[in-house]
Amino acid sequence: MKNSLLLLVVIVTTSIVPPIPLWAQYKPVDAGSAITFTVNNFGFSVDGSFKGIQGTIGFDPQNTTAGHFDVSIDAASVNTDNSLRDSHLRDDGYFDVTNYPRIRLVSTQVTPGKPGQPGQPGQPGSYLFTGELTIKDKTKPVSFPFTATPANGGMAFKGTFSINRKDFGVGGTSTISNAVTISLDIMTTK
Repeated sequence: MKNSLLLLVVIVTTSIVPPIPLWAQYKPVDAGSAITFTVNNFGFSVDGSFKGIQGTIGFDPQNTTAGHFDVSIDAASVNTDNSLRDSHLRDDGYFDVTNYPRIRLVSTQVTPGKPGQPGQPGQPGSYLFTGELTIKDKTKPVSFPFTATPANGGMAFKGTFSINRKDFGVGGTSTISNAVTISLDIMTTK
C-alpha cells in the first residue's frame, strides 16, 4: 500500500511540474534588429534591408548542440531607399513576393566556434551556424560564424554570409552581381 501511494505521488507530481527546457527560448523582434544585404550593380554597391522578422530561437551557449534557429522575414519589406527599384525587386523576376511572401533560415546544427583569428569563430561568444536558406521555394545550405551576446534581457545574434542569387532564382540575367552579402543583427526577447 505504501509503495502504491508513493508511486501515485510521484506520477501526480511529475505530471503537474512542467519540464525544464533544454535551452532558453527567444523570439526575434524587429525593434533593434537589422537584416541587410549588399550587392554590386554596374560596379556600384547597392545596400538594402528587410523587416518583419518572425520565428523562434532556442539557444544555450553552454549547450549549443541543443540549439535551433527557425526565423523568417517579410520578402515584401525589401527596402533599398529607391521605391521604383523596390517595386521591381518585389516582382516575379526577383523575390516574387505574391507567391513567396517569406524568406526563411533554419539551422541544422549550431556548434561552438573553433580557434581562429579575432572576430572569427573560437573567440568567446562565437559560434558556427549550419543550416538552410529558403528563397522563392528554393532551399540551399548555408554556413557562417556568428556571435551571441546577452542584450536587454534577450540575446543579440550577429553574423554575415554570402550567397549566389542565381541559386535562388533571383534576378535572372540582370546586370547585378551574382554574389550577395547578407548581414544579420538580430535582437531577441525571452
